[in-house]
Amino acid sequence: MSGRFLMTIKWEDIPLDRKSYIPLYAQIHERVSSRIKAGVFSVGDLLPSENELASFYDVSRMTCRQALQLLTTQGYLTRVRGAGSIVALPKVDKDIAHLQGFSAEIRAMGGQPSSQVLNHDVIAASQHVASCLNIQAGDPVFRLVRLRFADNVVLALEETNLPLKRFIGIEKKDFSRNQSLYQVMTETFGIRLLCAEETIEARIALRKESRALDLKPGGAVLVMERILFDVEDKPIEWARSVYRGDRYRAKIQISL
Repeated sequence: MSGRFLMTIKWEDIPLDRKSYIPLYAQIHERVSSRIKAGVFSVGDLLPSENELASFYDVSRMTCRQALQLLTTQGYLTRVRGAGSIVALPKVDKDIAHLQGFSAEIRAMGGQPSSQVLNHDVIAASQHVASCLNIQAGDPVFRLVRLRFADNVVLALEETNLPLKRFIGIEKKDFSRNQSLYQVMTETFGIRLLCAEETIEARIALRKESRALDLKPGGAVLVMERILFDVEDKPIEWARSVYRGDRYRAKIQISL
């Protein structure tokens, strides 16, 4: 988050037309959204509160609340606990036809990726993970669970399992410093990647996912489960990523 506080903007220079048939909340929405699209307001900029906007425009708090809620619903703003409304990254277009890590996706959009490691350990493979990785249930796998952020806004909850026999010692790596897992695979362990199989599902977030992703109960998520293969066509990674539905959408290019 850039931290620039938009009270420094001269809001009186963005007046409302009180004679217009367009509702005042819609005018506030248009003035803010147009400036976000034009780059006047940048990702991470902090907007004034409902009370402050109401004072600037001499309108009710309810009018400002309607405008801010609409901007949030449309993805222009996001709510951050203890901060208020900030200008959000545009929705991330997840190109499902190409394999790209989270950090690379966010940097390509001009954002700053970061991660918070929740789990970093060796566990026994579940039956499902074992079948995906072509190993035995109970075999050791390296588990990495992370929250993924863009400009300090949480976007995804990601769990990765790797067969430990292919990545001896990986549990000693420090992934708290935003180290790329794919980079570690290729550079440290000499893995050459071939392809991935990915399934996509839209559903309502589970309670623990809602808490982790700062979503309201009943919020939508996009769940992507992936199996990654090396050049010998052997599965080397199982991953499940739970993306905020208000921040992600799937994209694919189809040739005719």
